[in-house]
Amino acid sequence: MGKSISEIKKEFENSDENSWEKLCGFYEQDSRIGVQNLAARYRKKQAALVQERERLKQMHFYEEKYSQYRCICGIDEAGRGPLAGPVVAGAVILPADCEILYLNDSKKLTAHKREELYDVIMREAVAVGLGMASPARIDEINILQATYEAMRQAVSKLAVMPQLLLNDAVTIPGIEIPQVPIIKGDAKSASIAAASIVAKVTRDRLMVEYDKTMPEYGFASNKGYGSAEHIAALQKYGPTPIHRASFITHFV
Repeated sequence: MGKSISEIKKEFENSDENSWEKLCGFYEQDSRIGVQNLAARYRKKQAALVQERERLKQMHFYEEKYSQYRCICGIDEAGRGPLAGPVVAGAVILPADCEILYLNDSKKLTAHKREELYDVIMREAVAVGLGMASPARIDEINILQATYEAMRQAVSKLAVMPQLLLNDAVTIPGIEIPQVPIIKGDAKSASIAAASIVAKVTRDRLMVEYDKTMPEYGFASNKGYGSAEHIAALQKYGPTPIHRASFITHFV
C-alpha cells in the first residue's frame, strides 16, 4: 500500500533542500491532486531559493570587488532620526564564503526576520563590534558627529582588525583603515546589511527595555521615533532623560 498524503507531506517537511529534486521528480508521477500540489509547492520553494541565492550573490559584489583585502568589515548605524534613545553603530566582519539567506537592509525586513538573522550573524561572523552614543552626547556634539563616534567605537571593539571598511554612505573621520562609502550600501553589500541588522536589533531591544520603566511614551512600538502617540506623551508628560533635547524643541 502506498504512502498517504499526510505521510508524503511529512517526508517533504523532514527533508532538506538537496532532497527536493528527487522527491518532486518521484511524486509528480502520483495521480493524487494533493500529492501533485505538494510537489508543485516544493518546486516553487526550489525556484525561490535559486532567486534568493542570485540576489545574495549581487549583495557580495563589493566584497568580491575588494577581495584583495582578506578582512572586510561592514559598518552601519541605527537611530539617527528618533527623538529619544541612543544612536547605535554596528561593525561586522563576515567570512569570505559566508551565505546567510535573506540578508538585506534591516529596513526591508520584518522585526521577526531581523531577530532571526541577528542570531545567524552573531553565530557566523568572524567578528562583531557595537558602538553607541547617548542622547546627551548627541546634544553635545550633534547627531552626525555622534554617529561617527559610535562607528569608531564599533570598529575599536572588533576582535579582529579589518583591512577595509565598507560604509553605508559615509566616510568616518579619524580612522586610518581604508574606507569605501557606498550609497544605500545596506541594500548593496552583505557586510553592511549585516551591520545594519545588528545595530537595529541592538537598539530596538534597548528601546523595549526603556519602555518598561517609561511606558507612557510607547518606546516599545515607536522605538523613540516621533509617532503621534510619542509626541502626545511628550507634550503631556515632558521629556525623559533619554530624550534628545536638540531634537524636541518643536514639541516641548
